[in-house]
Amino acid sequence: MNAFVVELSALPLVILANVAVGKRWAGLASELLPGLVGGGVCLFGALDLAGAQLVGPAIVGVSRQGLDAAIIVTGFVAAVVAARPVRDRVARAVPIDADNPVHALALSLAAILFGFNVATVLFTDTLGSASSLPPLSVGDLVLGESAFLILAFVGVGVLIRREPPGAMSRLGLVWPRWWQVSLALAAAGVFVVVAVLAQVAGQALTPELARRIADSNEHTNQLLTGSLLGVIALGLAPGLCEDVLFRGALQPRLGLLPTAIVFTSLHVQYSLSIDTLAILVLAVALGFIRKYTNTTTSATCHCAYNLLGGISLGGATLVVALVVETALVTVTAYAIWAERRRRSTEPS
Repeated sequence: MNAFVVELSALPLVILANVAVGKRWAGLASELLPGLVGGGVCLFGALDLAGAQLVGPAIVGVSRQGLDAAIIVTGFVAAVVAARPVRDRVARAVPIDADNPVHALALSLAAILFGFNVATVLFTDTLGSASSLPPLSVGDLVLGESAFLILAFVGVGVLIRREPPGAMSRLGLVWPRWWQVSLALAAAGVFVVVAVLAQVAGQALTPELARRIADSNEHTNQLLTGSLLGVIALGLAPGLCEDVLFRGALQPRLGLLPTAIVFTSLHVQYSLSIDTLAILVLAVALGFIRKYTNTTTSATCHCAYNLLGGISLGGATLVVALVVETALVTVTAYAIWAERRRRSTEPS
């Protein structure tokens, strides 16, 4: 519940930013809203630094001064990055509208999310903290992930400046073509190979860190991996909700690589490890899938990858998986070739 409340704490400002779009005071909102959220983060860090103990006691191995200083810097950057002169420069690099208050606030919130996550990894023992908390239940997982889904739909202005069908279209949630489903499943198989290679590399190069990551994740997910419902929730909830927010809502405005970096920072449970690099690779790949197809396809790929992660592949199961993956890759490659050929022969 705490994670759900924290993740939705900016929701009133997101609603206000959407209301401001097209109004005479939109320019003021573009300056004021990021300033408020950035200033609030600075104040949070300053109060904790002064001894207010706002940072949760469950955080292990915290360097409080370093963490609070990083939070203050994050708030300052979040306010500055959305200031009009900076926003104009950013708009030359990523596809935001410098005059849009929703885009200005999204830029600020993305900076805060990235800054908080990086500060957490650098100045706390994220693995020790995760191991000290109770394991995630299905309810905890679904509630926490649903906050991303809510932010995505409200962020694009559902029932404020867009009707539900328009919001779905803006988020890239469309009915996929058959070859896009095949692409999603084939890519999920490749992602599993990348993840396994990253784990092998981590165990070989940083065995102690790899062991701690495995132990921490096993503790966090023990209630989920122990039941069919939990495995399904672990596969579908993050894959759907995270992709709708990051690939659906943010990527068309912040760009592919910045969104992938912010998404990667979300996975603090891997600390700074080879697994983190693998997540960045997968995030970029999901971004390309979203760019050239739609969010439905990238979310399907993400969900399939998560579900495959909960299956033990060995013996006959591994052989079947390899045969299916080969068939999917072949069919997808042919479908993409046929689609490109069809488009090239269409009259201009």
